[in-house]
Amino acid sequence: MTADFSELLRLLLNLIRFGTIADIDHDAQRVRVRVGGNLTTWRPWITLRAGDAQSWFPPSVGEQVIVLSPEGELPNAVILPALYSDKSRPPSTNPAHHTTRYIDGTVIQYDSAAHILSATLPDGTSVTVAPGKVTSNAEDTECTGNLTVQKNLIVNGSVALNSGMNVKAGKEGEPAAMVQGIIQAAVDMIANSVSLVMHSHGGVKKGDDDVGGPK
Repeated sequence: MTADFSELLRLLLNLIRFGTIADIDHDAQRVRVRVGGNLTTWRPWITLRAGDAQSWFPPSVGEQVIVLSPEGELPNAVILPALYSDKSRPPSTNPAHHTTRYIDGTVIQYDSAAHILSATLPDGTSVTVAPGKVTSNAEDTECTGNLTVQKNLIVNGSVALNSGMNVKAGKEGEPAAMVQGIIQAAVDMIANSVSLVMHSHGGVKKGDDDVGGPK
């Protein structure tokens, strides 16, 4: 009777245990967890989705987890990440924040109170969206760094350039710019050091003679 009670007590205690990730096999999607003085066998961890949609956000060594053992048998356990600890503090304690902090210092956060989605990235980080189309319906979009466009830039609205413009000639002798319409200059236009406003013509005569070229 005492042996049966002890076995029952062991099974009950093993139903839910707390532990720490000791080893991880990413390819097999298995971890070993240290529970007290015991080390589990290789066990799967619980993920958010693993059906038509799949998610991948593996736990890490040293992370505190919950060990769920059907019928109290640790060899059948599944691992539920995760618990905050003194080593791994939450990236925010604001109830309006949904925040993820990565090992390289990147922080992705949505503030539902301020309605701000932010991504703080370390130097050298790149963002790639491919393939397809990206649409921004924001009223204003501001880029505080350089913007490089490798192919065509099509603007259907007006363009305001506040700090000048430098246009190079196209490939294989193509013109630097083609304008299908009227060009208006508020001050002057200069071509090869010749001012459109200030240049003079020589060889001017009355009658049918042509005016000489600008000089």
